[in-house]
Amino acid sequence: MQQVYFDNAATTQLREDVVTAITETLKNNYGNASSSYSLGRLSKSLIENSRKTIAKILNTSASEIIFTSGGTEADNLVLYSAVKDLGVKHIISTKIEHHAVLHTINDLKLTHSIRVSFLNLDEFGRINLEELEQLLIDSPKALVSLMLVNNEIGNILDIKAIGEMCKKYNALFHSDAVQAIGHYTLDLQDINVDFLAASAHKFHGPKGVGFAFIRKNTGIKPLILGGEQERGLRAGTESVHNIVGLEKAMLLAYENLEKETVYIKSLKSYFISKLRKEIPNVAFNGLSEDMEQSTYTLVNVRLPIPANKSAMFLFQLDLKGIACSKGSACQSGSNQKSHVLSEILNDDDLEKPSVRFSFSTFNTKAEIDYVIEVLKSLI
Repeated sequence: MQQVYFDNAATTQLREDVVTAITETLKNNYGNASSSYSLGRLSKSLIENSRKTIAKILNTSASEIIFTSGGTEADNLVLYSAVKDLGVKHIISTKIEHHAVLHTINDLKLTHSIRVSFLNLDEFGRINLEELEQLLIDSPKALVSLMLVNNEIGNILDIKAIGEMCKKYNALFHSDAVQAIGHYTLDLQDINVDFLAASAHKFHGPKGVGFAFIRKNTGIKPLILGGEQERGLRAGTESVHNIVGLEKAMLLAYENLEKETVYIKSLKSYFISKLRKEIPNVAFNGLSEDMEQSTYTLVNVRLPIPANKSAMFLFQLDLKGIACSKGSACQSGSNQKSHVLSEILNDDDLEKPSVRFSFSTFNTKAEIDYVIEVLKSLI
């Protein structure tokens, strides 16, 4: 049976060079980075070199990169500290953020009695900048939390415009950039964003490691207490091999960015054209069919299948060797409908199966042809 992996928005295959970097570090650089002897100092130097590499790619200072276990921890660190330590009384977001943000915001509302405002969305999942501005006018100290690339429908945020608006009204700006970093160039000297979250496994790096960008002098305090690692912002013995793997994956992502972007865009464009041709009445959720306003790495497809056939649809695809998803991998064990699609689709469209297909440089047009034939056989 052919195996096709089209769930790269959930996680990605490791590059061979990343595997080599990780295994060599595991074998040769096992010293505790907090130790003062040479083995410890060597591990520390690897961590700091990785920090400098990432900072250079993002055009920021190495002191503003804090290693975490991934995007979820980075989001939690920023949101909790913003309320507990920075005096934030009002969080502005949307109901289509990743649950790492939404669940944290809801907990803060319950435990700290903050004001929470969710921006209205149109049928494509777009926000209204005028509404955001009205919320910021005369607001108590606010933090705006909006993801750069939506992980389910692929919509791209105008991060520069949001950053300028937040600056105008003296609001803090946090963005979950997990689906963007490694796929788009970001110049943090040019964008007025205070906090970003990133995760290595979204760009062919290891799981269990990511980072938070924390703009200097914001006053963020640690979420995890213990030692003084990560400039006192993240206690715990550093996972040196994972940090080195993150660095290598990020270097390779940006070294190959132009070439791989062109290739993956061609896959997405080909997939959309084949779907339109072979499956009448197919539809696309959010802006995911728009090659400019959505990420080139994914498309969210709504298929013309009656409700009685939709429940087992992903299982049927799996039986044919096709890995894809209905949305965030963090919800894959749940029977609940996508919280993202629930905000933008009507009840009838929600009953139809919506499937997220996400691509990488390891995919091929031949795989797309196979998926199209399987879809046709199931409809």
